[in-house]
Amino acid sequence: MLTITAIPAFSDNYIWCLSNSASGKALIVDPGQAQPVLDHLSEHSLTLDTILVTHHHPDHVGGVQSLVATFPDCRVSGPADSPFKGATNTLHPGDEVIWEEITFQVLGVPGHTLDHIAYFTDVEVQGRPVLFCGDTLFVCGCGRLFEGSPEQMRQSLQTLRALPDRTAVYCAHEYTLANLRFARSWLPEDEGLKDFENRCKKARDAGKPTVPSVLAEEKRLNPFLRWDDPPVVDAARAYCASHGLPADSENAIFAAIRHGKDHF
Repeated sequence: MLTITAIPAFSDNYIWCLSNSASGKALIVDPGQAQPVLDHLSEHSLTLDTILVTHHHPDHVGGVQSLVATFPDCRVSGPADSPFKGATNTLHPGDEVIWEEITFQVLGVPGHTLDHIAYFTDVEVQGRPVLFCGDTLFVCGCGRLFEGSPEQMRQSLQTLRALPDRTAVYCAHEYTLANLRFARSWLPEDEGLKDFENRCKKARDAGKPTVPSVLAEEKRLNPFLRWDDPPVVDAARAYCASHGLPADSENAIFAAIRHGKDHF
């Protein structure tokens, strides 16, 4: 029985635990802190044998060293050509990672950072294909461009947008309500966004995460995946006109959306 569990860390991070109750093995994604992971593994009698890293930021890798010290046989898979040097299995886009009977495809998704990768499998866990996307795609948002360009990020999101609609999107932060406030400011007449915001507020009020989302819903609602959707294009062009920004290409439209969120 495969399950994916959110392990809260810091103020708004999610560390993901993929576990197999039959084997007692666990895979951990982006462990920024060790202690919450160790507590979870102990509570559920799990043995950590694989860590997946999406990018080098400390809130994603800060717990790796301590976890490996506790589980010395643990394999650490992470991006090659990265400031993070703790990987025992370095990966390039197009590579695969096999865990138990699951094969993850490694996708190159630079933008938030230049080394950023994501992990996708069409093996269904809890009824859906799985995407571990780190800080590239959020629920109704995307990562800030700390190292890459708007063009890189749009291309990365285009890669993710092409995955199966049923894919469960496991991002690494609980940023949903803030992202929705921005999206609603750009698209105040979008009833789908309004309904989704109400759903997410109820989940958070009940102490539940809004993650994972479903890719089909992200494609329908997330402005950062809708750079070619007429209502978003119209909003972006109006924003560009008032801020002296170009609006003559899909990359420019995407850059305007990102600029709008950065200054919201």
